[in-house]
Amino acid sequence: MAKQNKAYKFRLYPTDEQIKLIHQTFGCVRFVYNKMLAERKETYENLKHDKEALKKVKHPTPAKYKKEFAWLKEVDSLALANAQRNLDKAYQAFFKGHAKFPKFKCKRHKQSYTTNEVNGNIQLMDGHIKLPKLKMVKFKQHRDIPPEYKIKSCTISMTSSGKYYISILTEYEKEIKSKEIHHVIGLDFAMNGLFVESETGKKANYPRFYHQMLEKLAKEQRRLSRKKKDSSNWHKQRIQVAKIQEKVANQRKNFLHHKSKELASTFDAVVIEDLDMKGMSQALRFGKNVTDNGWGMFTSFLQYKLKEQGKQLVKIGKWFPSTKTCSSCGSVREIPLSERIYQCSCGLNLDRDYNAALNIKKEGIRLLVTA
Repeated sequence: MAKQNKAYKFRLYPTDEQIKLIHQTFGCVRFVYNKMLAERKETYENLKHDKEALKKVKHPTPAKYKKEFAWLKEVDSLALANAQRNLDKAYQAFFKGHAKFPKFKCKRHKQSYTTNEVNGNIQLMDGHIKLPKLKMVKFKQHRDIPPEYKIKSCTISMTSSGKYYISILTEYEKEIKSKEIHHVIGLDFAMNGLFVESETGKKANYPRFYHQMLEKLAKEQRRLSRKKKDSSNWHKQRIQVAKIQEKVANQRKNFLHHKSKELASTFDAVVIEDLDMKGMSQALRFGKNVTDNGWGMFTSFLQYKLKEQGKQLVKIGKWFPSTKTCSSCGSVREIPLSERIYQCSCGLNLDRDYNAALNIKKEGIRLLVTA
């Protein structure tokens, strides 16, 4: 039996007093993170040419600052400990060459903090959740968490529009058996429809929620630009803009969850191209069309939904010529972006995206067989 993790996200409805403490914790976590980062940055600048000495340096902990700043004792100590853990991860990622040097946090960053379950300090009780320091907080539990799932940690966050959420990370034991692969589907990324699938050549028909709201969003943003920054009216208008952006994000996430669940339930393996969406957006000047699709989020959802069932997400190399290859005879030819029909000397006459999806499926099956 292997240990698995699953997170559940719910809307929180804290009281005014609890909101005050939540914001105090946000501020303290940010303060401690920045303090520790400032010291690490100074140490790094002094010792960056001596890696051995740098490894031996003992980094500061939140406990160091509690003596000087007594108000840090008023908030959840586990939240401060997690700030240190997050900085450690960011620092290690930098030294491994996976990321840039950690940056300081500001109020414009995502407002959140994480606390851990220790000796029953987090419990679910009839529409309320017991949390360290906050005690009983009302929340909307629209999904049941199985009683055998153990709560590991909770992340409390606030959206730009002022809504509060809690993400509950659970741990459970489950033996996931790999399923025999009988049904495979290939997906070719499509800018205006999310993807084209290899079974029928149909598109996912992604509604492009951002473009639907673009005119309304631009109107509200113009109103915001005319307000005096940080004034009462400016904050009210900022929340109106944030609400539109949140609605688009929620619509997108809901659509991608349904599509990924549908595919994960129907097929044993899903084959996609390992695309560099950021590079693609810059090179081809697709701009916001790429982020509107949410392809990265979609593949992330698809991966964990397939994994839970013992199924596979197969990624083929981004240099594989799926668009240039004939799905019938296998010949390869250059095809301009403006040419929407793939025509081959062998007689194939097919939509270019459908042709690419068929090639992606074939390559995925080949990789599965060789594996």
